[in-house]
Amino acid sequence: MYIFDDEEYLRKIIDLGRHDKKPRKDLVYAEQIVEFISYFFDDMFAREDEIPAEVSAEDARQIFAKKGIANTTMNDIAEASGKGRRTLYTYFKSKDDVYYAVIEGELERLSDKLDEVASKRIPPHDKIIELIYTHLSMIKETVMRNGNLRAEFFRNIWMVEKVRKNFDEDEIELFRKVYTEAKNDGDFDIDNVDLVADITHYCIKGLEVPFIYGRLGHGLTEASSRPLVAKVVYGALGNKLGKGKTDNNTY
Repeated sequence: MYIFDDEEYLRKIIDLGRHDKKPRKDLVYAEQIVEFISYFFDDMFAREDEIPAEVSAEDARQIFAKKGIANTTMNDIAEASGKGRRTLYTYFKSKDDVYYAVIEGELERLSDKLDEVASKRIPPHDKIIELIYTHLSMIKETVMRNGNLRAEFFRNIWMVEKVRKNFDEDEIELFRKVYTEAKNDGDFDIDNVDLVADITHYCIKGLEVPFIYGRLGHGLTEASSRPLVAKVVYGALGNKLGKGKTDNNTY
């Protein structure tokens, strides 16, 4: 599309086929149309890409983190991402939709990191402990790096829960695979892998807020707390000190 920011050029267009002198209502109508459409199209009728590039959720995250959701407008997001309002509304219907996309992007970062840990060639009992610490540390890093947005994570917890449903299901499946591997290797004495995977996920989820606020293990570093956490986890899963079963089926 093109912009009619030149009144003379606009007159030439609407004068096409005009052979008599009539009141210039057509010019008034044209100006009203331009004013109306400019509300939806940045730079009036400036040429836009036929297929606009996708708006980056990272750009939105940064502006949310800086100003908070309440003080951020769709115009702010459009300017931060270098896109027009029309392009932004192509992908998002509202500011809440952008917020959902930001949360999804943050959860994808966490999910990728957990997948990376799960793919390591280490014993299952070590993998479980590393998954637990990776989850908690990444959640804390995610919340803390988002400035004014961090309060929204706690104030709109149900909105966050709605978005993280898929992530939760993927993490449970990840634990299920690791526990199955551990059971087959004789590393853990597990009767019901599905139940243990569910319990592990929701226990870790319940620790997120106290971990973020530093209310767990006062004075302990990650290095000093790991053996204590491992003792609790291994004891619950029928494994002592993170060792697999011997040939005579004892720990």
